[in-house]
Amino acid sequence: MAAGIQKSWIIDQESSQQTVKDFLQQKQGFSRRLLTSIKQDGGSMMINNDFCYVSNILETGDQLTVIFPDEVQSSSITATEMNLDIVYEDEDHLVLNKPAGQASMPSMTDRVDTLANGIAWYYQQENHPATVHIVTRLDANTSGLVLVAKNRYVHSLLAENQKRNGIHRMYEALVTGVVEPEEGTISAPISRKTTSIIEREVNWTTGKRAVTYYKTIATFSNASLLRIQLETGRTHQIRVHFSHIGHPLLGDDLYGGEKSFIPRQALHCAYIEWEHPFLKRRIKLTCERPEDIMACMKALC
Repeated sequence: MAAGIQKSWIIDQESSQQTVKDFLQQKQGFSRRLLTSIKQDGGSMMINNDFCYVSNILETGDQLTVIFPDEVQSSSITATEMNLDIVYEDEDHLVLNKPAGQASMPSMTDRVDTLANGIAWYYQQENHPATVHIVTRLDANTSGLVLVAKNRYVHSLLAENQKRNGIHRMYEALVTGVVEPEEGTISAPISRKTTSIIEREVNWTTGKRAVTYYKTIATFSNASLLRIQLETGRTHQIRVHFSHIGHPLLGDDLYGGEKSFIPRQALHCAYIEWEHPFLKRRIKLTCERPEDIMACMKALC
């Protein structure tokens, strides 16, 4: 991949007579901070291949090109060689199938073996001049699809899309018992547990709104396979909600699940969908259940 990240637009009649600044901020989602960075950190803008300023006026048919400055690599993310399971990639997005047991981002206890470390190494090999921007993180012991923005600008667009619930993910989970009703909604506010820095709990006084939708797709003697979608994205939301209604995830001993069938929470992000911000078409991706969940299901039969 060639170094340098840039984006171009052909100006239509509706955007004619706008300044470059207004077009980028109002039509393309540029923040003031990003425009300042382009000016101060080595980026540039061109109209029809001639360098321009944000105050220039656009005409119908003009081609506006923004050349972004190379991003400074984060000092907290060491590049670590690893075999990434790449499900999808284009010049703006990277979607990976994260294995269970791997954190998304470095922490005090794991600085070199996270998904972000592997992405940093991959970018080095591809000469891709950006730092790591993970849009949809997963808990370390949750497997499945993770969406990554391949530059700062796309990250800001996807983050805004995520706030508007525009990124849809579907999870599969094995929970204790047979859930009744077999399809439904859990709406219960979640907050951090006062006695723990890790655990969350349903708290009707201090909790933030949390809504989970589920549907049973298979039942076993004392377990259910559920398909789950989130309206909100609270930390540990799926784990907390199903523990709250008496059906903790198998393997999730933090929230009351037993580990005889699987040693980690049986939770997998199996589907992701979002609108490509430039092509204006929807990207829909799936990945298969991992081996440990398949083995768990077999043991439950």
